[in-house]
Amino acid sequence: MSASSQTNDLKNRIFFTIFILAVYRFGTFVPIPGIDPEQLQTMMSGNQKGLLGMFNVFSGGAVSRMAIFALGIMPYISSSIIVQLLTGVSDYFKNLKAQGEIGRAKITQITRYGTVLLATIQGYGLSVGLQSSADLVINPGLFFTITAVSTIVAGTMFLMWLGEQITQRGIGNGISLIIFAGIVAEIPRALVTTFELGRTGAVSTIMIIGIFVLLVGTIMFIVFMERALRKILINYPKRQMGNKMYGGESSHLPLKINQAGVIPAIFASALLLLPVTFSNFSFSDNDALLNISSFFTQGQPLYMLLYASGIIFFTFFYTSITFNPTETADNLRKYGGFVPGIRPGENTALYIEKIVTKLTTIGALYLTIVCLMPEFLIANYPIPFYLGGTSILIVVVVAIDTVTQIQTRLMSSQYEQLIKKTKFGK
Repeated sequence: MSASSQTNDLKNRIFFTIFILAVYRFGTFVPIPGIDPEQLQTMMSGNQKGLLGMFNVFSGGAVSRMAIFALGIMPYISSSIIVQLLTGVSDYFKNLKAQGEIGRAKITQITRYGTVLLATIQGYGLSVGLQSSADLVINPGLFFTITAVSTIVAGTMFLMWLGEQITQRGIGNGISLIIFAGIVAEIPRALVTTFELGRTGAVSTIMIIGIFVLLVGTIMFIVFMERALRKILINYPKRQMGNKMYGGESSHLPLKINQAGVIPAIFASALLLLPVTFSNFSFSDNDALLNISSFFTQGQPLYMLLYASGIIFFTFFYTSITFNPTETADNLRKYGGFVPGIRPGENTALYIEKIVTKLTTIGALYLTIVCLMPEFLIANYPIPFYLGGTSILIVVVVAIDTVTQIQTRLMSSQYEQLIKKTKFGK
């Protein structure tokens, strides 16, 4: 492929990604049939805190509009979590993973079936909750339930398909970009709301300035931590082939502080959303449901504890399934590489594992701090959820990953062009 064709391919991928994200944004404004918009606006105005607010963030505002994408991509993420956990404990899933491409295809299929099941359960809970609120549904009953569940499940599956199309034919990770697009699209409205709070006196000017200083500081901190690397020196011995000496060079094994990226925050949020879907979408006067929901609001100890625990767990879990120190050590030994002062093989694997564990601990603490610190502000002040730590983390990390992919493709194109010029002497 020529450099020109590679550049055109990159442009096509970018335009394709933008088109798919535009389709997604359009879907967040298409309402579920049978909902009274005025009653919906009245009801949602008092239910933007806690996990309902988080659900609205991950759905790009579709929950507040009760759109066909109201569940967003969360059922797919929840299904992925369950399948990945089973991969670590079930022999059946371990065997599938070991089968290579065929096994991965089977795991993907199971994940999709799980998505349909979870979307159906959550969709039914949502439809029941909507009908329990007086005058919200124009014609409540079995027909509305069937219509709402079918629409929601179809919307979730279509959204999953859009994400897969971006991953295969666009730029970046499709699922992460969909969440990214939903958050970014709602941030301007969140900023306007914040300034309006300052104008009306609900929040002081000093507090608003402090919030934006904290916001900028958080972004800088995230960028620094995401770019930070721990480099392990790798030496390669000299080898004589004929009359020439080869090797004797040194390189580095780069290890990121946060190898799990934004996945732990998304997974932890998904787990928090899953068990309380019914309680948060049931707007009736059921005291038990209201009590359960009250524990999952910003600033509540249980909410903070579960969220922090989920982030830490998934940071270690996801790092363990994406980076294998033993495999890395075997590859180094295979190509003659070694860490100075460390014997190749098992000792090298233990050395790398020790470093990865330390880095993952730092990464888990960093993610926990970024995600939880702004939550206290949101709990005590009427600040929009879109300015929270989780939202900013997702936006910054996904933006960095996407830009990195674009730069990699551009460098590949430039490198190929340079090789051709050198080869033909032009």
